[in-house]
Amino acid sequence: MTEFYQEITPDGYGIAIKRKNTLFKEQSPFQKVEIFESDSTLGRVLTLDDLMMTTEGDEFHYHEMIAHIPMMHHKNPKNVLVIGGGDGGTVREVLKHDTVEKVVLCEIDGMVIDACKKYLPTISCELDNPKCEILVKDAIEYIKDKENMFDIVLIDSTDPMGPGEGLFTEEFYTNVKRSLKPGGIVCAQSESPFSQSDAVQKMYKLLKKVFPICATFTSNIPTYPGGYWAWAFCSETVEPLSYWDERRGEAITKTCKIYNKEYHNARFALPNYLKELL
Repeated sequence: MTEFYQEITPDGYGIAIKRKNTLFKEQSPFQKVEIFESDSTLGRVLTLDDLMMTTEGDEFHYHEMIAHIPMMHHKNPKNVLVIGGGDGGTVREVLKHDTVEKVVLCEIDGMVIDACKKYLPTISCELDNPKCEILVKDAIEYIKDKENMFDIVLIDSTDPMGPGEGLFTEEFYTNVKRSLKPGGIVCAQSESPFSQSDAVQKMYKLLKKVFPICATFTSNIPTYPGGYWAWAFCSETVEPLSYWDERRGEAITKTCKIYNKEYHNARFALPNYLKELL
């Protein structure tokens, strides 16, 4: 009998992926961590508490967007903080920017990092880069005393539940803002506007209290609920689409499966229902 991984949204629809075999399954102090080999074009799949996180087959849909859209708005991003993102995909994309001197990965669950290093090497391949500092810490505590440290902060969090719940508060966003250098940018994954509209609305209400500039960009992610995802672009001074570095952009585009200048510009065009939601 064929076995399937299934994730069904509260709205009653979802995704099913043929399973081949389980490569890793353990309960960490925070969550259930599982990586399995799928019998599909998606390859290996990472789930946390049985919820989809990433697959080898479509991970670039997420990681290229969360990294390059904000990074390309900054004229000289040197110091970057990635909160969450223990699979390493966001770090990998950040390090494509030759201006980067250091990227700090702050991930609460060391088991995620270790499992992905072993079983998802194409995603985690830059976690041993000497420019990458890995901190197995609670980002909520880590960020509290940071001031004027980072050019870019990328909040690559899980959904607002379990270990990720505290990353969706006004206090946390205020601390993140304080950690930015002048001209700094925050980018946070902000759920599916189609299948998680209540969470999206709540999150942007909080972000707009903290950041004078708070915009939304979207893209498709085949294996995420609804297949359509949003990210928040936040800054005190940087407007969306205000800057794009031709030299860096051309070099990075050659390494990407989705990202290019035209696609970048189009991400900030929003459908009417999402405009109304925000």
